[in-house]
Amino acid sequence: MPLLLVHGYGADSNDWVFHIPELSARHRVIAPDLRGHGYSSAPESGYRPGDFAADLVRLLDHLGVDRVNVIGHSLGGLIASALAVEHSERVNALVCVDPGYGQTPEVAAAFPAMLEGLRSGDPYTTAIASDQWCYTPASPPWLRELHRRKILGTAPAALVQAFAGMYEGDEQFGIRPASDAYIARRECPVLTLWSGVQAESAAWEQGLFKHPASRALVWPGGGHRLHAERPAEFLLVVGTWLAELDTPDSTLATPDDKEQNA
Repeated sequence: MPLLLVHGYGADSNDWVFHIPELSARHRVIAPDLRGHGYSSAPESGYRPGDFAADLVRLLDHLGVDRVNVIGHSLGGLIASALAVEHSERVNALVCVDPGYGQTPEVAAAFPAMLEGLRSGDPYTTAIASDQWCYTPASPPWLRELHRRKILGTAPAALVQAFAGMYEGDEQFGIRPASDAYIARRECPVLTLWSGVQAESAAWEQGLFKHPASRALVWPGGGHRLHAERPAEFLLVVGTWLAELDTPDSTLATPDDKEQNA
């Protein structure tokens, strides 16, 4: 089964350089830059999760790929979920890495001020400042600098509109309770890896899974970019779960086994 790797907000497909060599030994790997990010073009609009998902469907059509397993980080977790909901025939399974959905109203209370800063004419200052929550004291300095530079390489329209697309307007599903209704529409198996900062969200999400193989794992001490901080462990957990999905008699998950510590 091909793998579609979807990076996060203010990032690019190089987020997956730690993982592509091992993953490509077993799968066809597709790792695009989202619109407005990396080397992709930056149109004036089209930055909601559903827009990005439609872009990815067009990419899969162009490549002649009918169905994929999707791994999405942060914003990529919303995009992967939009793919699974709106284009379910294209998605076999999802891996969501510290996704941007499921934000509580208390956390979301800070988003209007962030949007005001992003729309001020200098989105980079606000985006770089807000990126600091992504790290723990154990996060390596190179990772902080790498993503500072990636933010500076992201189109202003993407920084403003992608954040707004996650958390503003009638179509948003990044904030609860809108998250509940939308995420519960995913019928495929889902593995979600939550950082220690967002650990509470694992218990919330476990009640929304539809497929019995789905599970939500918490990585104690992990930062938002846990796949980059702990790539070997990430590959082991994800690879094991994907392999077990293909085992007909697998007992991968039971109703009482949807939240564990990784």
